[in-house]
Amino acid sequence: MTLENLKNKKVLILGLGREGIDSFLFLRKLFPHKVLGVGDRQTKIKNLMENDKKIKWHLGENYLKALKNYDIIIKSPGIPIHLSEIEKAFREKRVTSQTEIFFENCPGKIVGVTGTKGKSTTATLIYKILKEGGLKVHLVGNIGKPVLNLLFSARPKDIYVYELSSHQLYNLKKSANIAVFLNIYPEHLDYYKNFQEYANAKANITRYQKKCDDYLIYNSRNKIVREIAKKSKAKKIPIPTCLICNVKQKEIPLKGGFNLQNVGAAIEVGKIFRIKKEKIKKAIKNFKPLPHRLELIGTFKGITFYNDALSTIPETAILAMEALGKRVQTIFLGGFDRKIDFKKLAKFILKNKNIKNLILFPTTGEKIWKEILGLVRNRGVPKHFFVNNMPDAVKIAYQNTQKGKICLLSCASTSFSIFRDYKEKGNLFKKYVKKFAYG
Repeated sequence: MTLENLKNKKVLILGLGREGIDSFLFLRKLFPHKVLGVGDRQTKIKNLMENDKKIKWHLGENYLKALKNYDIIIKSPGIPIHLSEIEKAFREKRVTSQTEIFFENCPGKIVGVTGTKGKSTTATLIYKILKEGGLKVHLVGNIGKPVLNLLFSARPKDIYVYELSSHQLYNLKKSANIAVFLNIYPEHLDYYKNFQEYANAKANITRYQKKCDDYLIYNSRNKIVREIAKKSKAKKIPIPTCLICNVKQKEIPLKGGFNLQNVGAAIEVGKIFRIKKEKIKKAIKNFKPLPHRLELIGTFKGITFYNDALSTIPETAILAMEALGKRVQTIFLGGFDRKIDFKKLAKFILKNKNIKNLILFPTTGEKIWKEILGLVRNRGVPKHFFVNNMPDAVKIAYQNTQKGKICLLSCASTSFSIFRDYKEKGNLFKKYVKKFAYG
C-alpha cells in the first residue's frame, strides 16, 4: 500500500490503541484536509481527538458496520480477524495495517524479529549492537515506537529493528530484508482458527524475501521453523549452537540457555552489518535484561524472588524453572485460557521434586491442577493454593517458601483473567514482594 494509493481513498482506522493513534497522526499530517474514519468498540476514546473536525466516528458495539463504506481499512493488530465483516473486507482486499504500509514505503533496511518467545530481548539486543557499531538504527514495533510517523524522516541509510508479532505479520505481502525467526509454539489459539493459521502468519516474515539481497537467521532446532526456512529464498543462517565473537557465557547478563539463542541471533545480525567483534561483545556485556523476563527482584526474608510475568505459554515456564535450577520451590501459574495444552508442564512439575508449592490463578490454574491430578491421582503432588489476587498470592508464597529457595512468577498463561496485562501482573508482584518483606 503506497502512500499515493491512500490519497484519494476513503480510509478507516480500525482500533484506536497505540498503533491506531500513530496511524491517525501520520495520516492527518500527510493529508491535513482529508476526512478520516475512526472505528472502535470503545466509546470513551473520542476525547483523544476532540478538536479534529474532520473525523467520522464509528464507536460502540456496532462499529464494524462502517467497514462497508470505506475503500481502505487500516486494522490494528488487536482487532480479531475472524469477524464476518473483517473477513469480508480481507476477501475484497480492502484491509491493510500499519506494518504493511511501513514495509511498502520504508526507504531503509528492516530487520524483522519474530518468534513465540524471545522477540523483545533479541530485537533490543540487535538494536544495541548496531547502535554500538555506529549505525543509525531505530527500535520499533511491539517493543519500540509505532512506525508510521518515522517515515517522514526515514532515509536509505536508516535501519529499523522491528519486533513483529503474528498479528502484525498476518496478511503481510512483503518481508523484512533481514528476518530473525527464533521459535514457534502454540499460542494465540483464541485468535486464530488453529495452530496452522498462526504458523502461516509467522511465516510471512520470510515468505516474500528475495534470493540475492535478503537474509533469514533461524532456529534450525525448532522443527516448524526449520520447515518454514526450507521454503525461503533468502540466504539462510542457522542460529549457532555456541557463541562466537569471544563472548563467554558468564559475561552474558541473561539467565537461561534459551537466551543464548537470542544472543546468537543478535550476533549474526551484527556480522551481516560488519560490526566489529569487540563492539558486539561490548554491547552484549552491557546489555540490561528487560523487565518481566526472568527479572531478579531480590532476596527478602531469605527467599529469592523472580518476575517472569511475560511467560504466557507452558514452554516458557518450563524454561524458566530449568534456568533457575533446583532452588525453585514455589511457582505462580495460571491466567486467561487460550486453549493451550498443559500436559507437558504438568509432567515437568511432577518430575521436578524440588517444586513444593503451586500458587494458581484463575482460570488455567484449575486446568493445570487437573492435569497434574490426572497423571498421579493426588499422590506425591505439590501443595496447591487457588488465589484470585496478588496480595494473597504473595502472602502464601512467603508462608510456604523456605529460606534459601526461589519463588518464581512464571504463569504459563496470559494475564487477562484478573490482570490488565503482563506489566500490571509483574509490577503488582514486585510491589507486594517488597511490601510484605518486612511486615
